Amino acid sequence: MKILDVCCGSKMFWYDKREEHTTYMDIRKAVYTAMDRGKERKVEINPDVQADWKSIPFDDETFDLVVFDPPHLVRAGKTSWLAKKYGTIDLMTWPNEFHKAFQEIMRVLKPTGTMIFKWNEDQIPIKEVFKAFGQQPILGDMKSKTKWSVFIKSYEGQTN
Repeated sequence: MKILDVCCGSKMFWYDKREEHTTYMDIRKAVYTAMDRGKERKVEINPDVQADWKSIPFDDETFDLVVFDPPHLVRAGKTSWLAKKYGTIDLMTWPNEFHKAFQEIMRVLKPTGTMIFKWNEDQIPIKEVFKAFGQQPILGDMKSKTKWSVFIKSYEGQTN
């Protein structure tokens, strides 16, 4: 089993932050500190591979599973704790960037591969993200504000 976490950030939802099957990737590599509610907070982003999700540096059909938890904030102060912890996306360019990321993820997935996608709808509805991807998930959480969805690798000519 080979797993890729495309934008791992500080690996917040991983129980084992050194899971042996997983390659952790992020465009950032840094330690950030910020004042948050009167306390100094620290977040460390230390991926195995520093790379952009629009150009994933792995061969075609390498991974069984890809985890995609991209930044979801378009409105956050540049020096805010939320921006440092989660990252931000540009309101004008995110649809194109997400489309490219989805294509790259599908490229590196094995033919039987799966993508798990996490998204918070606070600022952008998930249906807009699926539109940018050009594919609907096969299943997911449709009730909460933070949603988990599952995609399978699609092929040209396949109907969704």
